[in-house]
Amino acid sequence: MAAMQKYSSLFLSLIMLLEAITVSATVFTLQNNCGYTVWPGTLSGNGAILGDGGFSLSPGASIQLPAPSGWSGRFWARTGCTFDDSGNGKCVTGDCGALKCTGGGVPPVSLAEFTIANSENQKDFYDVSLVDGYNVGVGVRTSGGSGDCQYAGCIADLNGNCPEELQVLDSSKVVACKSACAKFNTPEYCCTGDHATPDTCSPTKYSQLFKNACPSAYSYAYDDASSTFTCSGSDYLITFCPSN
Repeated sequence: MAAMQKYSSLFLSLIMLLEAITVSATVFTLQNNCGYTVWPGTLSGNGAILGDGGFSLSPGASIQLPAPSGWSGRFWARTGCTFDDSGNGKCVTGDCGALKCTGGGVPPVSLAEFTIANSENQKDFYDVSLVDGYNVGVGVRTSGGSGDCQYAGCIADLNGNCPEELQVLDSSKVVACKSACAKFNTPEYCCTGDHATPDTCSPTKYSQLFKNACPSAYSYAYDDASSTFTCSGSDYLITFCPSN
């Protein structure tokens, strides 16, 4: 009887393991469609660090990063990076202080943000955010999921249309576009103080410029209605410099 109970317990443990495998990880595929190398950074909100926090991605290259259920975090592209053999260095945009990021990228930076469901029956949430400004176009496409599962992203090159007062220059070239909050740091642009609610923080001429160029991306803090998307059981393709 004891032996039967032992094998029964082992059998149940095996079933639980197989179920965990069946639920399987969500796979993020990061693809560099830019004509230059980017250094993707990754940041997790719950401990599972993907891609060691950061790596190099040549033009045309891609990499797959599996994430466990319940994972949340963000991805972004860094540009103009120089690192030594120990991973120490810096980037012109999106810098986090090292090849392998342990914190977020320095704005202005375009972000792809995710909260993955804890089970197959729940929804993932995802968005592309320009709230912290823009440095590189980013697109998110779903694969194999069910539900709304819309494309999210910013295909337009906002650096080419960035207002002069928001421009970030490197060698006289516009390499990023600041958010109005980062530039002016006032409540109406940052949705703080008397403007800290959706009713009191409205779009500005700067956020509207971002929104017109990239309708499915977050343009300011309370741009949820047209910028947050859901999907169930999907893998995700994140493309830097996406095209039509």
